[in-house]
Amino acid sequence: MTGKIDSDAMAEILQQLITESEGIKDGTMLFDIVDFQMPTIGAIMVELSRLPAMLSFIRKFDSAAVLADETWIRKVSEWEGHLLPWLTIKSFHRDQKAEAEIWLASR
Repeated sequence: MTGKIDSDAMAEILQQLITESEGIKDGTMLFDIVDFQMPTIGAIMVELSRLPAMLSFIRKFDSAAVLADETWIRKVSEWEGHLLPWLTIKSFHRDQKAEAEIWLASR
């Protein structure tokens, strides 16, 4: 699938993340980025409008592993981790899923 994530899709994705994270404390996340799609301006506005809820969501997690083929996605992911001092983000190539899972389990 190619294209962009629109505002309706972003709202649905964010709500699903919030709902599925209920009750989590000191959690870990594994993101497997297969087909990255740039968000539309409307989708970014939806995300910004839900910033307090998203910060509450992300604070439930201590560690995240990002699997991606593209080097730039891995680098940006780790850079984001520097912006969120309570969250350690480590990136891996998609063929390193086992290593990512081991890293998360050790957290």
